[in-house]
Amino acid sequence: MAIKELIVGGGCFWCTEAVFERLKGVIDVESGYANGKLPNPDYRSVCTGETGYAEVVKITYDDTVIDLATLFDVFFTTHNPTQLNRQGADVGTQYRSCICYQNHEELEAAKAAIKRAQAHYEEPIVTTLEPLQNYYSAEAYHQDYYRKNPMQGYCNAVIPPKLKKLEEAFANKLF
Repeated sequence: MAIKELIVGGGCFWCTEAVFERLKGVIDVESGYANGKLPNPDYRSVCTGETGYAEVVKITYDDTVIDLATLFDVFFTTHNPTQLNRQGADVGTQYRSCICYQNHEELEAAKAAIKRAQAHYEEPIVTTLEPLQNYYSAEAYHQDYYRKNPMQGYCNAVIPPKLKKLEEAFANKLF
């Protein structure tokens, strides 16, 4: 087993977390904040859009079960990477589509994934490739949010269509 981590932002971290938690080989998904200016950010400050942070998830995975290319393909399939600083009704730089790479391997794999994904979108992909500068875990109440709150209005409206895309495209990769 080779344990690795990947940090990506696909809009609301509740949505992104709900997607990646269902994949075989994913050990843990943690909601958090990356690449901002303040130490120890909290949800309220990040929501202002003035901190520079993105809502992200840290995916801990076993790369002998699921590879980086597959994780990136899931990422680009289950959110809209052509929307700049937004996902649907969530607007602001904190909702940007981003990959916070930690090494050259992740950067090159991300570039290749963008090329693969672009064939599925008419508009250009605007996902940012950012070297990871910092990462902070989100507050405890954000962790496993959808699993704990599936009928919450926002979750119930936004997450099921993402899960349907996941199930249609990656059924053989799911628990």
